[in-house]
Order: sequence, then structure tokens, then C-alpha cells
Amino acid sequence: MKFRLLLLAALLVAVIPADARKRPQKFSHQTFDIPAVQPRVIDVETSGTQLVLQVDAKGTVRTVHYGAPAGDPAQFMEFDAGGQHNFSAPTTYPTAGGTFNGLDALHVKYSDGSQNTELYYTSHEVQVRDGITTTTVHLKDYVTSLEADLIYDACVPEDVILMHAVIRNCGKKAVELRNAASASLNLPAGKYLLTHFYGGWATEMQMDQTILTHDTKVIETRRGTQATQGNNPSFMLSPGGTYSETDGEAIAGALAWSGNFRISFEIDQSDRLNIVSGINPFASAYPLRAGDSFTTPEMIYTWSGEGAGGASRNMHRWARKYGVWKGGQVNPTLLNSWEGAYFTFATETLLRMIDDAASMGLEMFVLDDGWFGLEHPRNSDKAGLGDWEVNTDKIPEGIDYVAKYAHSKGLKFGIWIEPEMVNPDSNLAAAHPEWIVQSPGRDIYMSRNQWLLDLTNPAVQDFVFGVFDRTVSLSPDIDYIKWDSNRRVMSFGSPYLGDEQDRFFIEYVQGLYNVCRRMREKYPDIIVQCCSSGGNRVDYGSMRWFNEVWTSDNTDAISRTRIQWGTSLVYPPCVMGSHVSAVPNHQTGNVTPLKFRFDVASSGRLGMELQPKTLTDEERALADRCIRSYKGYRDLVFNGDLYRLSSPYEGDFYSLMYVSPDRRRAVVFCYCLRFQNHSIGGHVFRLRGLDPALKYRVTEQNVDGSCWWGDGRTFSGSFLSGGGFNPVFREADTSAVFLLEAV
Repeated sequence: MKFRLLLLAALLVAVIPADARKRPQKFSHQTFDIPAVQPRVIDVETSGTQLVLQVDAKGTVRTVHYGAPAGDPAQFMEFDAGGQHNFSAPTTYPTAGGTFNGLDALHVKYSDGSQNTELYYTSHEVQVRDGITTTTVHLKDYVTSLEADLIYDACVPEDVILMHAVIRNCGKKAVELRNAASASLNLPAGKYLLTHFYGGWATEMQMDQTILTHDTKVIETRRGTQATQGNNPSFMLSPGGTYSETDGEAIAGALAWSGNFRISFEIDQSDRLNIVSGINPFASAYPLRAGDSFTTPEMIYTWSGEGAGGASRNMHRWARKYGVWKGGQVNPTLLNSWEGAYFTFATETLLRMIDDAASMGLEMFVLDDGWFGLEHPRNSDKAGLGDWEVNTDKIPEGIDYVAKYAHSKGLKFGIWIEPEMVNPDSNLAAAHPEWIVQSPGRDIYMSRNQWLLDLTNPAVQDFVFGVFDRTVSLSPDIDYIKWDSNRRVMSFGSPYLGDEQDRFFIEYVQGLYNVCRRMREKYPDIIVQCCSSGGNRVDYGSMRWFNEVWTSDNTDAISRTRIQWGTSLVYPPCVMGSHVSAVPNHQTGNVTPLKFRFDVASSGRLGMELQPKTLTDEERALADRCIRSYKGYRDLVFNGDLYRLSSPYEGDFYSLMYVSPDRRRAVVFCYCLRFQNHSIGGHVFRLRGLDPALKYRVTEQNVDGSCWWGDGRTFSGSFLSGGGFNPVFREADTSAVFLLEAV
């Protein structure tokens, strides 16, 4: 035994380098003095909400209040939000490192391998401009010289606060951002009901609800481009645990980012809720060189004491003013060629559809996919994408001829593009294989017969902008562009980025935004629709550049009730393109009455997507009538306040209404989704948002005989809101639209 121990000791000595055996092992520990600061509170207010941050003597910043106005913020100086005597409580922008071990908003790896960051307050300032109060809080890690600015833009009249961060590497060596969230919001102990959104192609923005429990609930995507197909980067939170459209507190949140995102909800051991939101750190360890900075996307928050409906209205008012390109602008009704012609058309087909659109009172004709490709003609989705020459076999006269014909009929003209994608069967794919997203040595996977162009590459950005630019130059009479995106990222990789592939998911979106910025600098007045196989880019990152979104490829009216309800919780109805299509519906096979289809589509931006010649004379007359009446109240849809009256998730009826800001006009939409009992009289809808003292004349639209006994008569706002409005529905898939005007 003794021999074996001696042998083992000799072997250990042999494997230890000689210089290490001679060198004494020392551990150097140097601490940095953190300057003391004067304790204070930082107040961020809107007209109806308040956010209060508390700074202690060490410089630790914590959120102590978000919600209803609480008065003088100095009252929170000594307020204990669970942090002063709890080292594990999150700060306002929690970091990986220090004493905290919950959800981090910032995780940095430094050049020496360390991953600890502790941010302390250094100063803050406030600026006021054009109804927005901007508060910037400066934080610093004294060991690494990393700095972070937390920026709060309070949109005062709209009761919305935007939060984002700027991370600066003020050290001398590069660092790696492993997570840099936009914001962290810490809320007091309580029971929280989370409403969030899920779906897929043709089932976008389905509403889901769950009570948050201890541990972490995560909403995220890793799709890259069609980021909102599965989940949407938005939510509604109901403190108290009960969802209500009209009563109690509600917090709505939305991330302005069109790529991979992650929103995490963690209830800790103290029952406090911490919400961390931002770019998904998946495969995105972002290098930050010495002297460089990184700006996160904005996280948008609003609070309301009037339930989810109040939070939605706050968000909608903000979006119309700041969040959507020319938000609130009334966009034209239209006929889109897609479901009426698909890829099979000639010039004559388009001209006759334009004639029909004009005769029905529509205001624009949109030529969808299939108009381009010479050597690789776009006669299906298998070829031509990337080669943006006009297909002269289909349209020998050219796009300008068709656009001018539309204008001669009093219509605007629009056209479809999909500039981020390429078919393998195209000249572009052959000429620039290095422009395609790919991973070396691996298959380039197709989806919908397409490959994805690499927007991290400035040359590709130039090409994509060029597609838009050259398409608009096809005619001075192009008024509208439908921008589509029909696939997600697979087997991600960029030949342009070389060995810095971690930048791909972030820089793809930044590249897209660079193109959009150039688009709007040159073409501020062209109406541009954001389409991504339907509603797979419904987010406030995209909407700042686009006038509207294509809410879903599913044009079925029954399906659209849920899709449009969910979308309206966070996004304004003025952006929702909603079309009347043929029956049986091309996506679901459902057969619904034409009036029902019009009444559903009229609660958004109304359009049609069918071959008008398939309509009977009676249907044409009804279409003319519905389009004409829509023009009389669409200003309410685009700029009115939305009140959701009954949910398609909860019963046989779905109803909503829009009210003008002065409360003198309103339009009410009522839908019977299922009918079960002929013995029941009218269904009561309690109208909202009306002035109880005003008298309103109520007129049902697009019918000869009304479903309500009070049609054409005048009633007080209090009567209509108190249960007196009870139209009668005797069949499923029936509907009614009522216009209310003060007298």
C-alpha cells in the first residue's frame, strides 16, 4: 500500500508543469468603491398612469409602482417593494451577477470570461417634447465600465410608456451580450391572469388565457422572419386574476420587434411578478466592441382601470399617432385579384375586374402574385421569384397600361411583391447563390418552394430596396404595394457574416428595417401593406413602416371573428385588412351569407377578394349597398374608440362598436355565430362609450326590414347602454350593423 501511494504521488508531480510547481498560487481580489448617491425617486407619468423608480444610497434602482396615479412620488421614498431587505429581489433592469438569481434583463460575458454585472445609478435627466416626456436613467458597472441607459418615453395623453435600453461598452476590450432585454417590469404580489396569443397559418391571433403561477411562463419565437405565426409579442395582463373588458385593472404590453423575441413572466418566492421582454437571445450572443453600443427595441406598456377594453383603447390611440405609418389615415376599399384569378390571368382579365370594382363603388384594384418572370415565368409559386420583370406573355401592354386604366375608372392601383425571397428556379438564384441564407455543407431547405435572401448583407438590402423602387417605377400611377413574406428561417447562416454567425437573427431584422427606412424616405405617401402569409408580421416593429397589415390569409368570415377579436386587443382596427371572398371559402370550405361576410369585413379596412362576375345581380346590388354604407361610417372604424361588447369565445354572439371621440356618432356590429332557441326574444347588447345624456337615432344598415324594433327611432345613450338595445336574430351566420347619430 505504501509503495502504491508513493507511486501515485510521483505521477502527480510528473504531470504538473515545473514552473507551476515552483510558482506560489495567489488569488488577487480587488474591490471597487461604489460612490454613494442621494436616495431619490424617479417619476414617469402620463395623464392617467404613473411609474415610480426608487434609488437607494448605494445606487440600486428598483421599480416600486406602475399603475394608477398615486400622487406625490416622494411618498415612495421609504416604500419597501420587497427589495430593501431582500437581496434576491430584482432591480429595475436585473443583471446576471451580484446577488440576484432570477430572470435577467442583461447578461454579459467579458473578455476575461467573467459573467457578473452589477449596475448602479449615476444620474438621470428628463426632456419634454411634443407630448412625450423622456426620462433617461444612467447606470454603470464600476468593475467593467459597462454602462446602460434605461429610457422611458411617456406618451402623456395616450397613457402609454415606451421602454428600451442602450448598452455601451466603455471598457477597453470587446464583450459579448448574451441577453440584452428591452425592459423589465416588476409588479407587486397578487394573482395575475395572462391573456396571450397563439396560432398558425390561417389561425392567427387566437386568444389564450392562463393564471400565472410560481416559476416562469415564456412566450417566444425562433422563426426568424414570420415571427408572429405561432406567438405574438404582445399580451394583456389582468391583476386580480379575472379578465374583464370593462372593469378592473389591465396592463397591455407589446414588443416592437419583427424577429425572434422572448417575453418571460416569473412569479418569485415573494409572489412578485417580474416581466422581462426583448429580443430572444437564442443563437444571438452579440459582440460589442470597445466603444460600441447596442440599442434594444422598444417595449410598449399601458395601464387602465377600465379593464382590457380601456387598455386596448390606450394602445390604439398611441398606435394611430405614433406606432403605424400615417396611422388613422382612411385607406381605400379595394378589390384584390388573388382569390379571383390566382396565377391565371391576362390583361383582359384584369381590366374586367377593374370595371367591376369601379361599378361596385370600390376605390382601388390590387394586382396580386403572378405578374412577373420572363425566362422563369411566375405561373405558380415554383418559379420566378427574384426576377422582377413584367411577364409580357400575360400583360404585353405592361403594368403602366393596367394602372392607367384603373385610374381612368377612378380607382387607385396596387401591386404585389415578395422581395425577401427567391425561387431556386430563377435567374437571381443562379447569379447570386451567396445571397441565400445557408449553413455551409448543409441543405438549403425550401418552404413554399422558396429560399430566403440574406438581409444581413448590405448588397442584399440594396437589392430588396431595388425591388420596391423598380416596381414603383413601372408606373407613376402605382399607389399601393402589398409586401409579402411567405417563409421562416431554416438552417440559418450567412455567407456575409463569416465567423460571426451569432449576429444573424438580430442583423436580419435590422437589415429589413434599413430597407423600410429607405422605402419611407423616398416613398412616404405610397400605401404599403405588411403581409406575411397573412398575419405573421403583426407587430409594432413592422407597423412603424407600414400603413396596414394583412390580418390573415383566411378570409372566412367565421374564422375572422376570432382572428380580428384577438388582433384588436393590442393592435388598432384601422390596420386590419379584411376581405369579402367567395363561398365555399377557399381556406375552410364554409358557406356563409354575403351580408354576413360584408358585415365582418366592414369592422376593419374593407376589401373584396373574389371574381366579381361570379356574383348574381342580387348579390351585386347588395355589395354596392354595403360598400356605400361602409364609406359613411368607416371614419369611426379608422379613428373611433373600440368597445368590444361580447366575445366570439364565450357564447353564441359576437359584438363590437366604434365611437367617435366626441361621442356623437357610433357604429355597432352584431353577429349571431350559433342559434339554439327560437323561444328566446332579442339578445341584449349593452352599448358602451355613448354619452348617457345625448339622444341617438339608430339606423340599421343594408336591410329593408330591421331586426330591431327601435330601428329609425331616437333613444338616450343611457337607454342603449342600460339594456334597451336587443336586436332579434333567428339564424346562425346572421348579422346587423347599426349607425348611431346624435340628434
